[in-house]
Parts: sequence; structure tokens; C-alpha cells
Amino acid sequence: MGNGVREGAVEFQRDVEPITARIAAEDNQEKKKVLNSLMSGALAGAVAKTAVAPLDRTKIMFQVSSKRFSAKEAYRLIYHTYLNEGFWSLWRGNSATMVRVIPYAAIQFCAHEEYKQILGNYYGFQGKALTPFPRFIAGSLAGTTAAMVTYPLDMVRARMAVTPKEMYSSIVHVFIRISREEGLKTLYRGFTPTILGVIPYAGLSFFTYETLKKVHAEHSGRAQPSPPERLLFGACAGLIGQSASYPLDVVRRRMQTAGVLGHSYSSVLLTMQDIVREEGLVRGLYKGLSMNWVKGPIAVGISFTTFDLTQILLRKLQHGPALDR
Repeated sequence: MGNGVREGAVEFQRDVEPITARIAAEDNQEKKKVLNSLMSGALAGAVAKTAVAPLDRTKIMFQVSSKRFSAKEAYRLIYHTYLNEGFWSLWRGNSATMVRVIPYAAIQFCAHEEYKQILGNYYGFQGKALTPFPRFIAGSLAGTTAAMVTYPLDMVRARMAVTPKEMYSSIVHVFIRISREEGLKTLYRGFTPTILGVIPYAGLSFFTYETLKKVHAEHSGRAQPSPPERLLFGACAGLIGQSASYPLDVVRRRMQTAGVLGHSYSSVLLTMQDIVREEGLVRGLYKGLSMNWVKGPIAVGISFTTFDLTQILLRKLQHGPALDR
């Protein structure tokens, strides 16, 4: 009888040990997956934003002024900035962009992967592509999560883009001056239009990119698109997403830079009314959109492509060349 008890205890321990090991392995795998998403997202954001930084700065300068936008005026502004302030001044504010965009993109892409998994489990799509509505929701939630965490850094970046060096010497200096002269609440000025804009922007961007990849796989018979195809899909995603949310982007920039440009915008609706009254509906709320049709697709295309290819590379390094996305 004593022997039977001992043998039973041994058998029980043998059963428990594989389960414990399996749980530990699954936890370790999940941690690797999250880390890969964070690293890939951070690199994707940094590469994409640096590539289009001069166009981005020029767009912001038009958005926050009453000057009429045109391709000729945009070129003239870039050229005069280069002549008066030097070549690297075209990337002024990019350090603040990197401080913001690296955590933003890391959180957004990682959150998107997690939200896809959560929604897939909820709707019963484990291991399969989501249907259109959950696909849009996953993108919107990912963008909202990232925007909420990193918003003050976006405010700092906008201030640095439209002011001379003498006004703000560094990122830390922007935080100190805004907090001291305008109050801590100013760091979240423009937050409402940001969230209202990021829901359609991120939702439509991720939705379009994921949908195009799914359609491509169904029609081509290839599980993975090539890098040029990924760039094209990302460009389409950026074009659709940014066009849908652009007026709120203009409102956000006006509210963010009001303190240094002599304006006073208290709400989203009042800001929109002022812009439309002074500059017109299309010329005001869609100012610089044509530049965004150049800049946006390039940036989003680079971002999605860099994320996907980095994910694939990291997985191959961890699991060997046989594993692909």
C-alpha cells in the first residue's frame, strides 16, 4: 500500500511537470512575440518619419498659418529654409519626432497585434484573418492606445517645428517653458481632435493594409506579398487613412501651436469655425492635403513594410529560416 501511494505521487509529479514546462514555454513565446512587435514597430516608425521629415515640417508650417498652400509655395518655403538655416534645419524637430514616434509606433504596432489576437479569440477567428469590422476596430484601438500614451511628445514636436531655435533649445526646454508659462494642461491641448482623428486614420490604415494583403494572398496564391507590393499596399492605406482624418489633423496643429502664434482656440468646433471663417472650408481644413498625398503614402508604406520585414527577420533569427509570416 505504501508503495502504491509513492508510485501515485511520482506519477502525479510526472504529469504536472510537462504542464508546467508547457505553460512556461508559452509565456516565453508570448514575451518574445511582444518584444518583436515593439522592436519592429519602433524601427518602422523611426525609418518612415525620418524619410519624410522635411515634408512633414513644411506641412505643419502651412497648417498653423493663414498662408495659402500650393506646391510652388511649399517648394519656396523648403528652399528658403535651406538657404537661411542650412540643410539640417529641414529636419528641425525630428529629434522630438523620434522621441515621440519610436514609442508611438512601437505601442501602436504591438497593440494592433494584441488587439487582433483578442478580437480573433472573441469572434472565433483563431489563426485566421479577421472580418472587416473587427479589422477596423483593431486598428482604431491600436492608434488610440498609442496616442493616449505619447500625446505630450506630439505637442512638443509641433512647437519645435514652427518656432526658431532661439525659442526652444531642446525637448526638455519645451516641456519646461510650456509648463511654466502656459500650465501643464497645455501639454494636452488638441488631444480631443487627435483622438477623433486617430480613430478613422489608424482604423482605415490598418484595415486597408490587412485587407489588401488578404486579397493578394487569395488571388495570387502566395502567402506573402513582395516588399514592393507591401510598399504599394501601405501607400494605399496611408492615402485613405490620412485623407479621411485630415481636417482634424489641421485642427490639432492649430490648437497645439496657439500659445506661440498668438491665437486662442478653446475647442474643436470653435477652432474649425475660425479656420473656415478666415480661410474657407477647403483651403482651411484641407490645407496641405496635396502634400500629405505625397508624404503620407510614402511614410505609411515604409512603416508597414519595415514592420513586416523586421518581424519576419526576427522570427527567422529565433526559429530558423523555415518559419515565415
